[in-house]
Amino acid sequence: MTRPLRRLLCLCTLLVANAIAPVSAQTPLTVFAAASLKESLDEAASAYQRARGTPVQVSYAASSTLARQVEQGAPADVFVSADQEWMDYLQQRKLIDPAQRHDLLGNTLVLVAPAASTAQVDLRKPGALLAALGAQGRLAVGQTASVPAGKYARAALQALGQWASVQPRLAESESVRSALMLVARGEAPLGIVYGSDAQAEPKVRVVATFPADSHAPIVYPVAPLRASAQAKSAADFVRWLGTPPAQAIFRRHGFSLAR
Repeated sequence: MTRPLRRLLCLCTLLVANAIAPVSAQTPLTVFAAASLKESLDEAASAYQRARGTPVQVSYAASSTLARQVEQGAPADVFVSADQEWMDYLQQRKLIDPAQRHDLLGNTLVLVAPAASTAQVDLRKPGALLAALGAQGRLAVGQTASVPAGKYARAALQALGQWASVQPRLAESESVRSALMLVARGEAPLGIVYGSDAQAEPKVRVVATFPADSHAPIVYPVAPLRASAQAKSAADFVRWLGTPPAQAIFRRHGFSLAR
């Protein structure tokens, strides 16, 4: 083999090796987010990666569960809660950056039934909700002592005079999405979830919307976590969630923008 040919073969081998060599992956941002954000935040995370080149991994659960995980040292960069209380919980323990905390989104609270159900309920009529549950039906909700959607549900039911009659018939779940699935699978005739949840699940339909004055405003605050190993990227992601491209995604999935 001639020397020029040998050099050419070596060059080709080097080029091929470089082409197939694995690229060192950038460490993704880890976001802890309320379960109700699943579809919208997945889409927003993908859009952010396309725009900035930084991958984002999102872990979804009840805000209460995620806040306690952060308190116990779970590694994460950003927290998005479905209420102010659990964000306050972390701020009081100096686990978030309060200077970059802001309200991101709003939502509505709705009563849902399986898509084929013909149930109708006047939420302001005493006893109407209990009657709609039938003899043995249960009302699917998030845990009313801790899960934000469950707390909003309890407040709304109390304000409308329905709480005492339906409390013994509650099917309390670990997250709002678990409550949604009970209704979607027909295991509960009615459930209380967010308007965005109902939009995301074709197997349910909205029976009624709870009056806005029956519960505290539903607000989703967001903040970077102090323990983040990627503080700069975490702050950038939190800011980006408030940009028009991100806002368009959230609106499309049934959220309102926080004022």
